[in-house]
Amino acid sequence: MNSSEPEARLSVATALREQGEKVADRWVQLQLERAVLGSGISEAELREEADAFVSALRAALETDRPVESLATSCPELRQAVTELSLRRARGGASPTATSLAVLALKEALLEAVREQAGDTPALYHSAVCANRLLDTAGALSFATYVEGREEIIRRQSRQLLEVSTPVVRLWDKVLAVPLIGTLDTTRTQVVMENLLQSIERHEAEVAIIDITGVPTVDTAVAHHLMQTVNAVRLMGADCVISGIRPPIAQIIAQLGIDLSAILTRATLADALAAAIRLTDRATPPADPMSVR
Repeated sequence: MNSSEPEARLSVATALREQGEKVADRWVQLQLERAVLGSGISEAELREEADAFVSALRAALETDRPVESLATSCPELRQAVTELSLRRARGGASPTATSLAVLALKEALLEAVREQAGDTPALYHSAVCANRLLDTAGALSFATYVEGREEIIRRQSRQLLEVSTPVVRLWDKVLAVPLIGTLDTTRTQVVMENLLQSIERHEAEVAIIDITGVPTVDTAVAHHLMQTVNAVRLMGADCVISGIRPPIAQIIAQLGIDLSAILTRATLADALAAAIRLTDRATPPADPMSVR
């Protein structure tokens, strides 16, 4: 450790302790002036965030951890950086703007350090200490923002998949899943989960998977369909695939895909008629002795 580092840390910590409110005010002002905010973040929220961040910086500097690792090793400071980044991710700010929001604090802090240290040789070391601290905080904010946005995108994609693969109750004990677009592994998993849950909830006996809106069928799509059919059968229900148009039938035949074990129909209406017959067949005849 450089012999001047303890004095530099003390100088920065003192500036934060004695001028913390001023630093927070200046930081809020700089962010508003430079428009580095995302939508949905009010000035009051920004001020609350600034107070928490400055307090976390001061607490981190009072530990004995290296300056370069304070942003990641001090729980309070790491939480402040994380919350700031995620708030901006949800508000729609760019990752660059999020990092700049953190780095804007550097200017506010250096102004306070200069007032604290004056134009002395110690000012340089204090400035270096502040820069090292906030540069690592800025890097952490960028990484946290990216992770937060990716999580938001994954959650939204999942929601879109669920909306695009609804399970419809067509008849008593008969469900249908109209598929539109390409059927990949992720979508198959969503279809399977939603369908199996609906079979349990409605005590369904027949599930119709309609592929009228699927543009083409290849080996991968057929494999995904077989997985779904097998899962439905394990739940004790029959499965019917509808929407086998002539071009699709030709492709399946050319690829040598065996769907002989699966009940297929050309249209959804035909599949529904087959499903009604299946449910009628599954219903036991009434006991004449029980009729009153």
